Amino acid sequence: MTSFQFQTVPTVISEFGAARRLGELLRAQYPGLTRLCVVTDAFLYKSGLFEPALADLARCGWEATVIDDVIADPPESVVLEAAGRARAARAELVLGLGGGSSMDVAKLLAVLLVGGQDIKNMYGVGKVVGPRLPLVQMPTTAGTGSEVTAVSIVTTGATSKMGIVSPFLLADLAILDAELTLGLPRAATAATGVDAMVHAIEAYTSAHLKNPLSDMQAIRALELLSRHLLPACEDGANREAREAMLLGAMLAGQAFANAPVAAVHALAYPIGGIFHVAHGLSNSLVLPQVLKFNAPVAHARYAELAEAVLPGVTGSALSKTDALILHLEELIAAARIPRALREVGIGKADLPALAKAAMLQTRLLVNNPREVTEADALAIYTAAW
Repeated sequence: MTSFQFQTVPTVISEFGAARRLGELLRAQYPGLTRLCVVTDAFLYKSGLFEPALADLARCGWEATVIDDVIADPPESVVLEAAGRARAARAELVLGLGGGSSMDVAKLLAVLLVGGQDIKNMYGVGKVVGPRLPLVQMPTTAGTGSEVTAVSIVTTGATSKMGIVSPFLLADLAILDAELTLGLPRAATAATGVDAMVHAIEAYTSAHLKNPLSDMQAIRALELLSRHLLPACEDGANREAREAMLLGAMLAGQAFANAPVAAVHALAYPIGGIFHVAHGLSNSLVLPQVLKFNAPVAHARYAELAEAVLPGVTGSALSKTDALILHLEELIAAARIPRALREVGIGKADLPALAKAAMLQTRLLVNNPREVTEADALAIYTAAW
């Protein structure tokens, strides 16, 4: 067996209704702390979804400072402003509550509040010095898996994003409460669900660091996500589906945190950066065409995924791969989210710029099972248009 290293958060609590006793859970984990910084977004905070959690935090003696300035694809300025507010509140513990953006900002606050490292020196892989404050993550969508990853994505320019990757960004505790995801709108459920499926697929076929543990998690994640995506979309109150999606997203997050994602994400990032399309939807738009591009070299692994998702599938590895891609295309269609780049306002004349921008995602492209040139990227975008 090839040597490998696997890292993940040390503690996961999965409990329906856990947010209602959040103060109690955190008090058990951190008996000597009192000042908590909650990082979230304004919509979530104003929705009242977090009120029971805030009430329990107060009951258990926590002084909670809520920072609700996070926006999708958070720019560096938002991160730094949030850090300033958390520093003024003398936060001892950081809690990320929400989607991937809120959890990504929480990761960076935990580091920025101690040690004094400039965020500009953190971009890239393994450049965070540490230490950091204790960090807890609590997702409200089943998609990014950010609660168990060591990655934070920051918007650094008008159309550009950069990643900060470091073990220091792994949370100490991830809390999965599917009650927080009940009623999530269909479009958000679908896009974040497909995002999680992409994480599982790309982890399983990653050219680097793929290992037995990540494989096991990726397959189980894809089973859960593919089976429960449509039930969760069709009935926002379906507890079983919501719990399965949240668990699947976390497992996919653990998988790709160790066996990194590749060309789907590399081609999705420019779509989000230039056209401000949500990350999950950006992934969904290019997923089928990237799989078709990779199939000549990755069909053996895609066939194994097909066997997990489509029990009883028969035929050659290539035919099983075709069946998997068709199944994913049908899921995306049934989820009723956009299926073509033109549907999100991207013109055909925009495709060369997207291809050029995708080539800058070298951190991701090196993990793809098949080399992607700029001409290849343009062909994939054209097929997805």
